[in-house]
Amino acid sequence: MTTYEQYLRESAVSRKTIDVFLDENEPTWAKYDGEVGYTLGRYMPRDGIDGSSTISTSQDNGQRSSRLYAEQRSRINTYGNSFTQCHQVSDGETWQEYLAAHLGEPIRNFGMGGFGVYQAYRRMRRVETSPLGAKYAILYIWGDDHCRSVMRCRHAATHRWWNDENGRMFHGNFWSNVEMDLVSGSFTERDSLLPTPESLYKMCDADFMVEALSDDLMVMLYAMERSDVEGDVAALKALAECLGVEGIDESDPDARRASVSALMHAYGFAASRYVVNEEVAFLREYDKQLMISLLCPTATDQVLRGHKRYDREFVDYLRAAGYLVFDMNEVHREDFKAFNLSVDEYRKRYWIGHYSPAGNHFFAFSIKGMIADWLDPKPVTYRSDERIQDFEGYLPDVATGG
Repeated sequence: MTTYEQYLRESAVSRKTIDVFLDENEPTWAKYDGEVGYTLGRYMPRDGIDGSSTISTSQDNGQRSSRLYAEQRSRINTYGNSFTQCHQVSDGETWQEYLAAHLGEPIRNFGMGGFGVYQAYRRMRRVETSPLGAKYAILYIWGDDHCRSVMRCRHAATHRWWNDENGRMFHGNFWSNVEMDLVSGSFTERDSLLPTPESLYKMCDADFMVEALSDDLMVMLYAMERSDVEGDVAALKALAECLGVEGIDESDPDARRASVSALMHAYGFAASRYVVNEEVAFLREYDKQLMISLLCPTATDQVLRGHKRYDREFVDYLRAAGYLVFDMNEVHREDFKAFNLSVDEYRKRYWIGHYSPAGNHFFAFSIKGMIADWLDPKPVTYRSDERIQDFEGYLPDVATGG
């Protein structure tokens, strides 16, 4: 069994990788950000349908590039991880662009692959207090976003399996995070340990990685679950006591693995409850509204097979708190009933890892009704009292016939 220290030493990054990641003249999928670690860059990963490359670019203001109604002020900004960003499709194939086409107004995409709920919140705070702010915000929570919130450096958790393509796909570097204070038993928000491009080179130093992350209990739990790494059972027991759950059961390998997973999820969901409450309070202060969108590969698989979903308590918490929630997992449950397919066959209709263009289209037209009811006034395509007469701004050349 690998020690946690050795695991962290292995996560040190080559200087060449950091050089490429920070070089503004290099095409890279992500670009450095001192607060949230990184945001979308400009690159063409070969990860699309039928072996194609995808055009993945950002505008100078940080949002994913959009074309529809791009010159108009947006009423909706979207935040989250790769399912908000819409990884594995091109700029014009995102669910935001499909929705913009249907609603007749822009929807801005500030999602980024790898983000947790907290990192999405930090980006939201920055955008919503800038001229790019909007009245309505959508927070898209996917999969293990709950757990990512708590990590100081997600790269340390994924380094054994992620291919950073010599820096062109590098991400997951140190970012702002939220974590449990084991003394007070409450969550505390932390800024990035590496807040400048120059400081990022510390990730090349194995000693620094150990020093910075030796007490990062979420990275530790990931390493224990996925790489059979030794953990600090005493520290994890203290964490479990703060959360009011069981600690690590070392009686046998299966019990250990199950208890590690249970503690990891308990920690992540507790963090998400904290972050969502902070987010709602922040938006209310600025007279803005929030919709929470949920999709999780594990929960989707569970509902398709008729099993209890592992995130049930978190979903119930959101609804009991009165938050506006769109649950795509339940949409897939109902959609699945219309097909005589296995679960794996059904998933191929919409997923290629992330959503395919067809998956994003399905998502857009599943959430559109809730969004149309949410907006005030309604989108132009849903108003009964107005009709576009001259199409000014919609057909820029209509006057000249160009």
